[in-house]
Amino acid sequence: GVRADFAPLFAQLVLTVGSEKTFEKHSPPPFLGAFDCEKIAFLPWHVALDLFFRSDVDWSATPSDVESPAFRHVLSLVRPILDANLVLFHFGDPDLAKFAKKNLFVGNGGTNRLPITRNNFPFVYQKWVKAVKPSIAIDWTLAKKQGILDADFFLADLLSKDNTTLLQNLFVVLRKDHYLADRKLDAAGFDQFKSAGFKDGQKAHTQFWNQYRRPPRKEFWAFINDRRDLLMPPDIREREGSFFTPQIWVEKAQETIAAVLGEDWQDNHYVWDCAGGTGNLVAGLDPKAKYRVWVSTLQPGDVSILHERIDNGAALLHAHVFQFDFLNDSFDNLPQGLRDIVENPEERKKLVVFINPPYAEAANARTVTGTGMNRPEIAKGTLVHAKYQPLIGAAANEMFALFLIRIAKELSGCVLAQFSTLKHIQAANFKGFRGRFFAQIQRAFLVPAKTFDNVKGAFPIGFFVWKTGADKAVLETDAEVFDSSGHSCGRKSLFVLDENRFINDWYSHFYDPTGTWLGVMNTRGNDFQNHNYIRITSEDNHNHTNRITPTNLIPSCVYLSVRHCIDADWLNDRDQFLWPADSWKDDAGFQLDCLAFTLFHGQNRISCKAGTNHWIPFAEDEVGAKDAFKSHFMSDFLKRVLAGRDAPAARPKDGRRGEPSLPSQSLLFPESAGSLLAAEAPATWDATGGASRPGEPPRLGGDASPHPSFSSEAQAVFDAGRELWRYYHAQPDALPDASFYDIRARFQGFKPNGHMNADSSDPAYTELVSSLRSAERALAAKLAPKVREHGFLR
Repeated sequence: GVRADFAPLFAQLVLTVGSEKTFEKHSPPPFLGAFDCEKIAFLPWHVALDLFFRSDVDWSATPSDVESPAFRHVLSLVRPILDANLVLFHFGDPDLAKFAKKNLFVGNGGTNRLPITRNNFPFVYQKWVKAVKPSIAIDWTLAKKQGILDADFFLADLLSKDNTTLLQNLFVVLRKDHYLADRKLDAAGFDQFKSAGFKDGQKAHTQFWNQYRRPPRKEFWAFINDRRDLLMPPDIREREGSFFTPQIWVEKAQETIAAVLGEDWQDNHYVWDCAGGTGNLVAGLDPKAKYRVWVSTLQPGDVSILHERIDNGAALLHAHVFQFDFLNDSFDNLPQGLRDIVENPEERKKLVVFINPPYAEAANARTVTGTGMNRPEIAKGTLVHAKYQPLIGAAANEMFALFLIRIAKELSGCVLAQFSTLKHIQAANFKGFRGRFFAQIQRAFLVPAKTFDNVKGAFPIGFFVWKTGADKAVLETDAEVFDSSGHSCGRKSLFVLDENRFINDWYSHFYDPTGTWLGVMNTRGNDFQNHNYIRITSEDNHNHTNRITPTNLIPSCVYLSVRHCIDADWLNDRDQFLWPADSWKDDAGFQLDCLAFTLFHGQNRISCKAGTNHWIPFAEDEVGAKDAFKSHFMSDFLKRVLAGRDAPAARPKDGRRGEPSLPSQSLLFPESAGSLLAAEAPATWDATGGASRPGEPPRLGGDASPHPSFSSEAQAVFDAGRELWRYYHAQPDALPDASFYDIRARFQGFKPNGHMNADSSDPAYTELVSSLRSAERALAAKLAPKVREHGFLR
């Protein structure tokens, strides 16, 4: 009986199809469809294809979560497409049967060939690689070494009619039953080329192209040629940097150069894009400046496409577009006009090297997750690497660093305008690079990496304008920040932290090899991108860990809280956590808030199933436990530190197995009067305490209390946690020693991959845990300013 609004149904379908990418494995259907109790609707597949290529859609979002920002965004994209293209019938309408017979039965009335658009051509290419490429009589391994790629053969097929390529300047063209590649004239004027036919008499080729309408509409040709990078194999994309720069950032980059050099900069400067691809960085420059613009690229296919564009009106010169391997070739191989500029120090000052260089690196996300290996060979093997690796060290494993150091050293005096990650300013392994990169930053902006089609991950990509030839490096600046739509959303300071020590060095300072084992802190990296690895577990995996004992409990809680109280996002992804100032030692309120935050945080994964749980913050009668706890360490510890130094420990070590001693009050920061475990705490630390239920830790009021006390936000976390523990212990299968992790596991369960489910089918638990999470977020907001105040972040 449900009568539906079809837009949400199609939005859910688009998210499902886009995340599963079924069209990469199976031929797509002619339509997407949805129905309700009275009608059925069809959306032509080819008009929906635009959606699947959008880089601003979170394809990992749950399609059924109709309240998520990702779903609402897709819904806003779907509605106008439905308005213009939806085909809708009521059940019983005789035209529905006619429509089905004409469109849904293959072979009945003929099959309409699918159109190829600017959005679906990469998917068609992936299918072509499987169906047609093996039938072409060519040794692809040898061809690839000579710069001949299957993408060029696909473009020859795609941009053809009657099996004849329509664009004559492409690197590869189709001539009925064979291809011609790498065509050029010899000294006598004869046409020279390489030829390749088909192994199967062109059968696979014919069957494949019978499915599609060739060529695409002419207005798509320029875009398809420009986006040749979408057809690059992954190894070529990584090694050669086929990262097409979105037009929105090209325009911002050109505006930024003008802000540094003046609005008339194109009249009195030269431009060289030495990692040019298909030349989109220089698109939009003043056509009158074409005599002052050069584009070089590694792939001969890109050169051919640029020459084709020039023949069709692009504002470049044939002689200024050339093949050049910037990491291997000598500047002696440059066109004479550009070589004259490069060799003249005064002319070099008017040269703008405008690039989006390769981002390939020795290690990537696969390395971090253990599914890949370090790949220093990505950058090794080039002459520039051999020349500059002794100077810049590990940074030489990064392709873009090799571009930048050669430019700074061999084109000294030029203006460098470049896109890249922020590693050359922030990364620790770039310290040697920064000592040799003598350039002064003039202006910068930052954008989300996901706006670049071939770049994955939530981190910033920056555009930087430098003046090279400086006598020292000036690398720090305030950069403007843009969201994915190009809207300015503030500024961010970029710092060089070479003289700073980092948080993991600080935390390792508290290593205690002899104390009673409370758990293990898993550590990795010093930046936000590693935040998922920062967690407490019961067992040691001997990989980036630190033992937690009574002596270092407070520093451990500070460490976890600092790493998690500020959410990681694309903009702070590479920000580094630092060795803090000593002021944190005197901030007892901050330390207590960190303790509360850690006890109830989702990354506290202590489990009673892996050993004695010393992290229960309540006594048995507070939560209605059906049996005694094996350890009372945490509740005793809370009572002691809240009661002050004159209050005795509520329960000294009494010989029970696994029960650790409370730390002596002289172990931690004895020089600091405000520390929780100070040797000589002020007299005002005596317990005065507010009312509490029997068995509860003393409730010592809010932040204004003269003795150490939980803030109101931390107390709210304890209150919400206590209610959750009580609900758990009311269950017949409750484990007496259950941890917060055990309680969550009991109600939420696990997925087949071993990850805990995000939700629970128990409404009472859902309400209780939601209240706890809300209180935890409020506590995180209170902690966040302290992180910077105490110097954990700059």
